[in-house]
Amino acid sequence: MADPLLQLEEVRAGYGEAVVLDGISLAIGQGESLAILGRNGVGKSTLVLTIMNLTALFSGTVRFRGRDVTRTPAHRRARLGFGWVPQERDIFPSLSVEENLTVVARPGPWDRERVFGLFPSLKERRENAGNQLSGGEQQMLAIGRTLMSNPQLLLLDEPMEGLAPIVVDELAAAIAGMTRSGDMALVLVEQHGAIALELTDRAIVIERGRIAHAAPSAVMAGQAAPLDRYLGLNLADK
Repeated sequence: MADPLLQLEEVRAGYGEAVVLDGISLAIGQGESLAILGRNGVGKSTLVLTIMNLTALFSGTVRFRGRDVTRTPAHRRARLGFGWVPQERDIFPSLSVEENLTVVARPGPWDRERVFGLFPSLKERRENAGNQLSGGEQQMLAIGRTLMSNPQLLLLDEPMEGLAPIVVDELAAAIAGMTRSGDMALVLVEQHGAIALELTDRAIVIERGRIAHAAPSAVMAGQAAPLDRYLGLNLADK
């Protein structure tokens, strides 16, 4: 990979004095998509939080566009082009859909109408407050709001968790559209392993805070033994 957008080198991180990630090294190219897979509690979300500098970093290096951002705080990483959609969504509940989108808008290819094209239901409810939306619509709004900041790197942490299958399908189609655009790189943490592998270029499996397995997503989807070992996932049944 020439000139990775994001590079982690031997990153060791966690919370307080507890080490959760131990020796994580990875690189993501411009416009590339990466799935982070693993069972609950192995460090998947911690990896995303570490990329945003929201954990305790004990050692290692984080680079963005070749620049050392290891000690750069989260708000400055956001200005550099990091976009993060947390599990909690964190939309502004009292603001309308349109206000949620425009309050964070920055110049770039993603604008309000493009977000509405990706999520038509948000356009239909553009005047509704955030707390008047369904869980699926709130997730769409959280993603759309982050897109409005025009990130170069989009981090999605369990975006389909707890959603109805029809909403999962809609979100998966939207994520596929985002990755095809090539506007940004994507890191996807997802329990729906089969869906995550369909939506990404490459995948890693986290086990006990380390990268236990890595492969192109299309290749990993055909590797029954490691998927069953690390995830308990039999893709042949899906």
